[in-house]
Amino acid sequence: MTTTKTSGTTVRAVNHLSTRWASRAASGAEGTVFTAAGVWPLLALLADGAGGPAREELTQALGIPAEDAAGAARELLAALAGVRGLSAATGLWTQADLRLKAGWSAKLPPGTRGTLTYDLARDTKALDGWASDRTGGLIERMPVNLQPDTRLVLASALALTLKWKEPFREFPGRVSDGPWAGRAVRQLSRTTPSLDPVRVAEGPAGPVTVLEVTGAADTDLDVHLLLGGPAAPAADVLATGVAAATGTGPLVGGDALADGAPGPGLTIGAVRAFSPQPQLSVSTVAFSLSAEHDLLEDAALFGLLTATDHNYGHFPGISTQPLAIGSARQSAMARFHAAGFEAAAVTAVAARPGGAARQPSHRARRAELRFDRPFGFLAVHRASGLVLAAGWVTEPEAAAQGRPGAAGLLAPPPFPGVRPPVPPSH
Repeated sequence: MTTTKTSGTTVRAVNHLSTRWASRAASGAEGTVFTAAGVWPLLALLADGAGGPAREELTQALGIPAEDAAGAARELLAALAGVRGLSAATGLWTQADLRLKAGWSAKLPPGTRGTLTYDLARDTKALDGWASDRTGGLIERMPVNLQPDTRLVLASALALTLKWKEPFREFPGRVSDGPWAGRAVRQLSRTTPSLDPVRVAEGPAGPVTVLEVTGAADTDLDVHLLLGGPAAPAADVLATGVAAATGTGPLVGGDALADGAPGPGLTIGAVRAFSPQPQLSVSTVAFSLSAEHDLLEDAALFGLLTATDHNYGHFPGISTQPLAIGSARQSAMARFHAAGFEAAAVTAVAARPGGAARQPSHRARRAELRFDRPFGFLAVHRASGLVLAAGWVTEPEAAAQGRPGAAGLLAPPPFPGVRPPVPPSH
């Protein structure tokens, strides 16, 4: 990444977990947001100290050998710390009398070290303060179920904030058809002089239109909006988006797309214009969502099934005292608006015992892309393709009553300054 590179193996492993998690978390019925990049390093650190079946399960979930896991976690977290627009942190809290194995603790990435005091109110306040501080207040509480016998809490925090390289205009709009028909929404619109940001990827549920919304020059992050067919499962759309982010799936760039309707929500055709430059007109919606994930509800996905059995100790490499997983949760949020994007996640694992009128004179290619029904999104590190957050939008933000728009703008015509696309001739 910016100051420290992370290996392609690690990026692939984290993105694979994102895809697998999407298959469970993104049902399409409700909006969600999650970040495998916040979970994966914690699982890797646990795997390094695990033994027996728990170690084998964590190895399967991680996609790399347990003996390489701690080094990969340190490498990933160091790389995340160098990403402009992203803040990343780890923390470890233990009971004062819990003796950690020196070999395990020496492999931990730099971060907060604290002590659990057996005072649940005091400890909860301290952990909540850490979560809020490390995410700039985007996540206010540590997602952990503290118990009197909680012996260890291992946590990660990720927060990303970026402004768009080319902002959108916002105005109140109303969706004309589809599942959001009749809704008054915060509509976002922009027109750019290039078709490069739009691509069409092929996936298990058919074509997916991918729009890359580029972050400003002071960040290393972009957001990809993903629109599949009306009946395409959310998980398949997200999986296709993840593959597109890393170039591992079939993908056609904007300039190579055929005229007509080459992808969901996308139309391309010739127009009369003032310039021969191609144009891309995008209409989408502002959204804001949050989600709470209990990782133990699908413990096998995260390699934690055996490790939750309190009848045994599963982490002999962490402590001589027997430990079992008592809680594993993630709190996540995302906001997409005219000026930029924010997302954050805190993940915690606790162990217990056991865009002047004149006539246009040119013809140009123009693409129109509309996100006017549920769609997916990914926050992606530009250089590596590492997916830092993923989610599914089912509820656009409603337009405020009597509000003329964030910048006092009225709804512009769909194609300002040009005529509608001319259907291709056959």
